[in-house]
Amino acid sequence: MIRSATSAAAVTLLLLGAAACGGETTTQPDPPSTPTEAPSETPSDPGTEPVVAVSAEDYDSSRFEDPTTIDHRWYPLVPGDYLEYRGSSLEDGERLRHSVEITVTDLTKVIDGVETVVVWERDYTDGELVEAELAMFAQDKDGNVWHLGQYPEEYEDGKIVETPTWIHGYEGATAGVTIHATPQLGTPDYAMGFAPPPLNWVDRGRVLKTGERVCVPAGCYDDVVVIEEFETGLPDAYQDKFYGPGVGVVKVGWRGSKDESKEVLRLVEARTLSAPELAKARDAALKLEKSAYNISKDVYAKTEPAKVPGS
Repeated sequence: MIRSATSAAAVTLLLLGAAACGGETTTQPDPPSTPTEAPSETPSDPGTEPVVAVSAEDYDSSRFEDPTTIDHRWYPLVPGDYLEYRGSSLEDGERLRHSVEITVTDLTKVIDGVETVVVWERDYTDGELVEAELAMFAQDKDGNVWHLGQYPEEYEDGKIVETPTWIHGYEGATAGVTIHATPQLGTPDYAMGFAPPPLNWVDRGRVLKTGERVCVPAGCYDDVVVIEEFETGLPDAYQDKFYGPGVGVVKVGWRGSKDESKEVLRLVEARTLSAPELAKARDAALKLEKSAYNISKDVYAKTEPAKVPGS
């Protein structure tokens, strides 16, 4: 959710309007002219004993017992949750306004026998919709949150120009970990999902920091976990995602001389949708899924339809 390292377009609750506070040591809203270099090795914390990290190769559908209850401390996904981010990113050397709206729908979708939560995301550049996406997530019995696939539509002048879809189990794609149950410094990097060429989804994640304090327009958050996302074949390009307890991603930053978009996003609104708003979001997500069935014949069209549980 939000921009992945491989996405062509720039891009996953009750605090509003708090002023930013001083003393923050995270990525600044206006990136420096000479970017900070990425760390040369995996961060470590001598006071934390490294644990074995679950990764994409450990995916097993039997790991999931109540997969749509995603109550992760740093990445909860509850139907009706709405988050809005604002910031900027570079496009052809020009810094443009960028905003992202994320809605956790009340839809679920079965992938490889696992019932997943459907998240609907919209991505805007200078007020123009440049991408809409459906993304599917599930939480395993150990508390790890998995990403099982996504269908994005990328737009230019209101027309679909690309739909780089991947779904676990189709065309060689494999689910990946979005965030571990208990993120710890010193653990190995891990696959956040995988799809072979021509899609070439190879995003990886690694815990960069823990216990951070971060302030954004939506409020101030303690005990923030920072996950750096990167590609092994693209050195010195990192996207940092700051996960706030009880909310999810509260801030996005960048590091590295090879990062092209230099994207910065901050959470400006987090709230629970009303029943009519949630119903409207559900209808929009189902409309996007209908498009997915028409366009992604070899992947999305082979999956079971999304539905409201119990319907």
